[in-house]
Amino acid sequence: MKTVAVIDIGKTNAKVALVDLERFEEIAVRKTPNIVVDEGLYPHFDVEHLWHFVLDGLTALHREHPIKAISVATHGATAVLLDAAGELALPVLDYEFAGPDALAEEYGQARPPFSETGSARLPMGLNVGAQLFWQQRLFPDDFEKVATILTYAQYWSYRLTGVATNELTSLGCHTDLWNPRAATFSTLTEAQGWTPLFAPVRKAGDVIGGLLPPFAAATGLPSGLPVYCGIHDSNASLLPHLLTRRAPFSVVSTGTWVVMLAVGGAQAALDETRDTLINVNARGEPVPSARFMGGRAFSMLVGDNPPPASAEAEARVLAEGYMLLPSVPGGSGPFPSARPRWTIDEAELTPTERLAAVSFNLALMTATCLDLIGARGEIVVEGPFAANSAYLRMLAATTGRPVLANRLSSTGTSLGAACLVTGARIRTGAEAFTEAIPQAYVDYARKWQILTAEHV
Repeated sequence: MKTVAVIDIGKTNAKVALVDLERFEEIAVRKTPNIVVDEGLYPHFDVEHLWHFVLDGLTALHREHPIKAISVATHGATAVLLDAAGELALPVLDYEFAGPDALAEEYGQARPPFSETGSARLPMGLNVGAQLFWQQRLFPDDFEKVATILTYAQYWSYRLTGVATNELTSLGCHTDLWNPRAATFSTLTEAQGWTPLFAPVRKAGDVIGGLLPPFAAATGLPSGLPVYCGIHDSNASLLPHLLTRRAPFSVVSTGTWVVMLAVGGAQAALDETRDTLINVNARGEPVPSARFMGGRAFSMLVGDNPPPASAEAEARVLAEGYMLLPSVPGGSGPFPSARPRWTIDEAELTPTERLAAVSFNLALMTATCLDLIGARGEIVVEGPFAANSAYLRMLAATTGRPVLANRLSSTGTSLGAACLVTGARIRTGAEAFTEAIPQAYVDYARKWQILTAEHV
């Protein structure tokens, strides 16, 4: 076993990556936007666009390097409803659609308590239970046809193999559907009559089947090629560290969402109103977690083509106290109801000053979340923010703990999903961030914390 193809579907982009298991490196990749279709019953993911992209990507990558297995990682907050023929009974709902909020009061009475699920009540479709509740009531005839419910990563494994499964990391990420301490479906799924619809639960690292002959013929891959069950993307980022690092430590997985997971930290009373929750790791263990839409905030505030970082701009932002308080966008994270404001007219900021101030804000938001979940020990940053020195420097300044940046890959998700494959020579690529931390960063962090305290 040398190379594994990873189907990695994030909220904003999807990719098929090839990972060399001996070098444990991403050696080739194909990418596409994750398209949301606004037509039809409700906004939904264009899974057929993704499916054709996956097959084309597997075809192209296999020509470059023979693929020996396939693994899958996807974003959470998504379920797929299949009819008896294995086709979609309803479109795959975009979790950022606010439709389920129309039944928020009714759903609030039906959902299990936070003490049972560790799943915070979130807006829109961010709780899969809220999606199912809304779909069942608004589209009863279509929902009546549902024969199988799959978590999202396992939908793609199903497309490849014809074997329907569910999996713990996907069931255990703020769905309201799972009791992580009892390792069973929640009282909600029982009360709503959904439990019999869920496909069997398997481990992320199980080989659930082989690539079906038609898709083998279409891609040039061997028929019966092993396909792994798959994993929730944030837990994929955690997995290499879980397998190689001694607790306590925390992993900060950055993308559209910044997700923090604390392993072996202090006991913390999680506050569901501040987007803290329990995730379930690949071993089936509960993991205190927190989240905010950091990647989305960066795109909104800086754009997708940021200017080069500037030490001079950072120094001006520190000296003048230019700050964003507390965060954007609203509706999630540790300050979900707070109105954002700048301490300066943001039109006066240069692009490099804006980049510095936003990077500082995201680091301070990260530190806030880490405190809320009792994180201790080293902080490992995965994904795009691992290349942002202003972010890393401010994170080290405000936490006072070692910060490591994983620069092995642009994302830890693909490598984490590759860890599921037997024989992978796992290494994390996390390197200590050793740049000097001037006192001005510590002072800035303290002031930001004081100013944001009023938003709690």
